[in-house]
Amino acid sequence: METTSPIERLLRGVALTLVVVFFMFPIVWIFLMSFQTNETILRIPPSVVFTPTLENYAALITGKLQTASGTLDIAFMRNLGNSVLLSVASVALALVLGVPAAYAFARHKFRGSEDIAFTLLSFRFAPPLLVLLPLTQYFQWLGLSNTYFGLIWIYQLICLPLILWIVRGYFEDISADVEYAYRIAGHSWFSTFRKIALPLAGPGIAAAGLLAFIFAWNNFVFALVLASADKQPVTVGALAFVTASGIQYGQIAAAIVLSITPTLALALYAQRYLVEGLSLGAVKG
Repeated sequence: METTSPIERLLRGVALTLVVVFFMFPIVWIFLMSFQTNETILRIPPSVVFTPTLENYAALITGKLQTASGTLDIAFMRNLGNSVLLSVASVALALVLGVPAAYAFARHKFRGSEDIAFTLLSFRFAPPLLVLLPLTQYFQWLGLSNTYFGLIWIYQLICLPLILWIVRGYFEDISADVEYAYRIAGHSWFSTFRKIALPLAGPGIAAAGLLAFIFAWNNFVFALVLASADKQPVTVGALAFVTASGIQYGQIAAAIVLSITPTLALALYAQRYLVEGLSLGAVKG
């Protein structure tokens, strides 16, 4: 049985501490900035000793931003609500469409199936700027510009390929013999899919849904071009803090803290499913 010496344990602890500090320092610094004024943030040299204030959060919640040129109306909380609506609805639609499609690609091989699957995946990697101009024209022609339905539809370019390919891999890792035995007992294809395949791939579906939610939440370009201020998510709404009198760093930091809170809470809640889903199929017999 191998044992580690105290020096090795000490060096390992120091290395782990340095890694954690390196990755957590920006997050901690942003959190501290959210309780500071612009004057405190921009002072040289910077210091972690300051008098905290809640003015930045109060400005976001009330929608009144005090600047050197006057009071500006901002709709950050509305943008935050838009992000929740767009992300949840987009992931829900992608799951409804993508999970059955992933099962079909995993269990039923047909001519052109790989080409179709790869084409869907290519939508995920296509640069958004490549499709923005035709999408803008199509949306104006169909009357979908500046609508929640239009944004949820276009968010499928982000969510659907991701869910399709990730969940397809989980279905392929599940032995088909269990499903065949259930079908032989006289059950239908839909019953087999609902009662056997879905529960077995549940952690993988949860992990794929969480990743799709994060990607949808962080989207910027589509909402910037295809929606106006009252439909835009928080990623675009943060542009309101770049004002004529300067950049409001404190409000930006507070906005970042508030905007990452839903995704962080969701990740912590679904942590068990995320770990199980990402490790599913990692070890093969």
